[in-house]
Amino acid sequence: MGRRGRERRAGTVQGTNDSSALSKRSLAAHGYVRDDFAALLAPGPVRRTPLIHRGYYVRTRAVRHCVRAFLQLAAALPAPNRAQVLSLGSGSDSLYFRLKAAGLLARAAVWEVDFPDVSRLKAERIGETPELCALTGPFEIGDSASALCFASSDYRIVGADLRELPRLAEALGGAGLDFTSPTLLLAEAVLTYLDPTSAAALIAWAAQRFPDALFVIYEQMKPRDAFGQIMLQHFRRLNSPLHGLELFPDVDAQRLRFLQAGWAACSALDLNEFYRRLLPASERQRVETLEPFDEFEEWHLKCAHYFILAAYRGDTLSKTPVFPPSEVSFQIDPASPSGFLSARVVTSDYHQHSSLKRYGHASVLLSPGIIFSAGGFGEQEGRHCRVSRFHLLARSRDSEWKGSQISTLGTEEQWDGRLYHTMTRLSDTRVLVLGGRLSPVNPASGTLQLDLYKSEDNCPEGQNVTVTMAALEEDPVLSRWRHSTTEVCFQNQRYLFVYGGRSVSEPVLSDCHFLHVETMAWVRIPVEGAAPEGRHTHGACSWQGGALVAGGLGASEEPLSSVLFLRPMSSGFLWESIDIQPPITPRYSHTAHVFNGKLLLVGGVWIHSSSVPGVTVINLATGLSAEYQIDTASVPWPLMLHNHSSTLLPEERQLLLIGGGGNCFSFGTYFNPHTVALDLSPLS
Repeated sequence: MGRRGRERRAGTVQGTNDSSALSKRSLAAHGYVRDDFAALLAPGPVRRTPLIHRGYYVRTRAVRHCVRAFLQLAAALPAPNRAQVLSLGSGSDSLYFRLKAAGLLARAAVWEVDFPDVSRLKAERIGETPELCALTGPFEIGDSASALCFASSDYRIVGADLRELPRLAEALGGAGLDFTSPTLLLAEAVLTYLDPTSAAALIAWAAQRFPDALFVIYEQMKPRDAFGQIMLQHFRRLNSPLHGLELFPDVDAQRLRFLQAGWAACSALDLNEFYRRLLPASERQRVETLEPFDEFEEWHLKCAHYFILAAYRGDTLSKTPVFPPSEVSFQIDPASPSGFLSARVVTSDYHQHSSLKRYGHASVLLSPGIIFSAGGFGEQEGRHCRVSRFHLLARSRDSEWKGSQISTLGTEEQWDGRLYHTMTRLSDTRVLVLGGRLSPVNPASGTLQLDLYKSEDNCPEGQNVTVTMAALEEDPVLSRWRHSTTEVCFQNQRYLFVYGGRSVSEPVLSDCHFLHVETMAWVRIPVEGAAPEGRHTHGACSWQGGALVAGGLGASEEPLSSVLFLRPMSSGFLWESIDIQPPITPRYSHTAHVFNGKLLLVGGVWIHSSSVPGVTVINLATGLSAEYQIDTASVPWPLMLHNHSSTLLPEERQLLLIGGGGNCFSFGTYFNPHTVALDLSPLS
């Protein structure tokens, strides 16, 4: 790469620093962390979304955990050893000021390195800000020709390129860094922006130059799944591609990378594990209640695609590991796949804008050849919004599925744009809509009954449908979303069993409600047995007159692995737990169906496994489970299997996957562009 290309590349990487600094400022402003200095170093009004706040919170806490562990160990060293923190690619971070204000630099000092322009700008900003100067004490600002941009007794800012190691070593030595003292090297989302050769050289250089050191990095991983692909595309669009992810795609590869470069020991964990294992439950609860939040899938997927790593050299820093070993393994990887289920695209749309690009919607099979979908967040008229149009998948005479949008309503009532609701078929032309939300603080109002009827016989199939909508009596039972509605039978009467979900006031619900279909009246039916843990975004389906409930997200935002059966009895229903062997990986945001005596759990999100959910198959007669991967060779990639809906076509031994996707952290929103059919023949 020529000089001009290197400068252009440096500029785009500096842009990621600016975005990160503003996110950290917003994080502090909304109470996630205490940082009185972020706003001074990154001025300008900004408010990030709750999802961004959570992502940056766990990043900040992971780095803080490592820094404080290092300083605590260094404080026990005999005098006159002074610990050193060397922050590589530090940008506008406020680390020094937070440590100084907390009294943690009595026997330590901080060096920061970034591109010369970034370092000089930061030095000037500190010099112009009295609150910051009060902490640094007397200081000097270097001239434009010097690599040392700022110097005080315990704080140095150096302008250097991390790819030019001889100059970097010279600049650090000139800034007073002692290569033999215990040193923490910190690279927070830095190495991934270097080309693999430069990153490898930096890791090896550090191992050679620092005999007593801890190297901590935080960055991305898992580039090959759907979320990882969206992440890679995002950074490529910013002209700041993530290098090395294909070479080091997971924590095992990253650990080996450091060990082979000369580091004596190395440990790493993804941010789901860090958050669950190394943060106190009280702190997690505090954070989880700071803002209304309902983007659990994206939160867990983001944390699954970032890791924190600590590599060690020297006896001093190897005595106390930064990440203490856990007595219980966080990872619960499933058994080897029992096989594959082939997938193919099945939709052929009449119009360019008739595709079903949405998530958080609901779909219902009205008849063997008609699937009706409504609600969700998706793409409509060139923008992303809560979708107001209905969607119809109709099978033509040549057995092809064709999709079309329906926007005409036969009454003045308008679809309210709800999502995370349920829809139940009442007849070939009638659908019942229960629950849902407009926002995490605004549940959808009331129950809706939708009636579909043909408007003109000479219209193309799928386009001759009009929908009328009637709002039924409101009931506080249905001020919920992410719940399930399952058809059950009691005393030869048809009921809808409404279970779980969440509401504005309750993070999870565990109550049971029964709606008599014929009269549309709520009825009390006794339910015996130990009540299961409350949950939302679980999978549920009918079986033998009762309901199967699998997985879901619990009150602590922890995915669940239980499989329950609401068994019908003469006096009511009975909760039973089904013993599954081997136990299923905890999951949520999946769909559930019974096919040939087997419970199918399709897609979803799990945080206790490094693999991607496919289809879990549970034999309901024996309790034996097996994992099947989805062969996506014939499907446009990526395919996101959460927030989707699915429809079982048992006679054709097919399962249609409809919609799905999500808001992929700050990387953009993704919608599955096609309806996909899974071939269930291997399960027959």
